[in-house]
Amino acid sequence: MTVVSSKEFISKQKRYFDLALNEGIAIKRGKNMFHLTYTPIEKTYPEQPILEPDEDFYNAISGEEFKKRALTIVEKVHNAYYLNK
Repeated sequence: MTVVSSKEFISKQKRYFDLALNEGIAIKRGKNMFHLTYTPIEKTYPEQPILEPDEDFYNAISGEEFKKRALTIVEKVHNAYYLNK
């Protein structure tokens, strides 16, 4: 295991991340020690299945349609507040 100061780790991060692929790295900051270890992503996070679109997907409105509807509502609120004073 390699022990480095936090200052050295910050200045040479790439080097220590590359070293962590094969060995443990301990980063010392004051009285505290932090361990940097490598864990492959595929072992940490299982692959999620790709889901097929459902009925809600096909019934959803487009981004453009949402924008049009939202602007209509904002205009109504604006007009009601500012024009009816």
